[in-house]
Amino acid sequence: MGKGSLHEVLALVLFPALVGADGAVFPGATWEARTPADVGLRASKLDELRDFAGGRGCVVRHGYMVYSWGDATARGDVASAVKPWYAHFLFRAIEDGKIAGLDSRAAEFEPRLNDLGGKNGDITWRHFATQTSCYGITEAPGTAFDYNDWQMSLFFDTLFLRVYGATWDNVDDTVLHPLLTDVLQCEDDPTFMDFGIDNRPGRLGVSPRDFARFGLLYLHRGSWSGRRLLSEASAVMAVTSPLPNTIPRASGEAAEMIPGQRSMGSLTIPDNQCDHIGSYSFLWWTNGIDREGKRHWPDVPEDAYGAFGHGGPRAMVVIPSLDLIISWNDANIESREAENRALGLLVQTTRVP
Repeated sequence: MGKGSLHEVLALVLFPALVGADGAVFPGATWEARTPADVGLRASKLDELRDFAGGRGCVVRHGYMVYSWGDATARGDVASAVKPWYAHFLFRAIEDGKIAGLDSRAAEFEPRLNDLGGKNGDITWRHFATQTSCYGITEAPGTAFDYNDWQMSLFFDTLFLRVYGATWDNVDDTVLHPLLTDVLQCEDDPTFMDFGIDNRPGRLGVSPRDFARFGLLYLHRGSWSGRRLLSEASAVMAVTSPLPNTIPRASGEAAEMIPGQRSMGSLTIPDNQCDHIGSYSFLWWTNGIDREGKRHWPDVPEDAYGAFGHGGPRAMVVIPSLDLIISWNDANIESREAENRALGLLVQTTRVP
């Protein structure tokens, strides 16, 4: 072992929290803990949040683990909350020169899109990453929003199997771990094969505390303890570019897909699960304004953004202006209103009684 490597090991053992050049704190091999009071949070409100949410989760402030409930170390499926991870690897592929750009055609890697004829050859990576590909429905790419698990599976397979050259068997070892979770020093072995390669490959299994590391990476705009994993421009764009309300929700009329097309979840054809409500930014949910002029989460700062699965029970949310991250799973949160209530309680933890 070289001298530099020895110093790195000693640093992890003696100083579990790493400090970036700007003084920002990051976890090392383990999270460094602080009490809620140490970081200006009200424990009583955190208890109220825990009781409302149920399940299991954790809260991070200023880079420290300050509160947890249930088993925040247990790895579990996060359903659609995985989608910002796909967007992360898309931006990474572009920055590494594997893909020409967001507006290049996915058919360059998946020629069967051209074989379908018509509009499908025009699907771009931007369309995939904004759920406007209109794959499997009649609208032209980019003209409508279609929250669609068939197109998300095509996105995953085209990106990871064709662009990165991985297989379902080795995508964790060749892409997920070396390019992301090993760098973040995740503790609970995240995997894209939470249900195995024969059951919806691409589903992310991750613990709440490891998911919070992903949130911390974006809170610091793609930088991790002095190492840049993603350009600041890409990291900021990912969480601040919601679709405009001029983009309609798709009509839901079915169209041809690639023979044998699999789905990441829903088996409904056509699949059209929800509207973007002016708050969908490169597979992240943001705190935008919907078609009726209503704020997504009215009791939460406007800069909040998060990843959500199954309509709310699985989530990770970042509030940059408060330097706060919350991550939960198996929660009793299943609506936009419940999300606002939970996140509103989190905001209240920062206020003096």
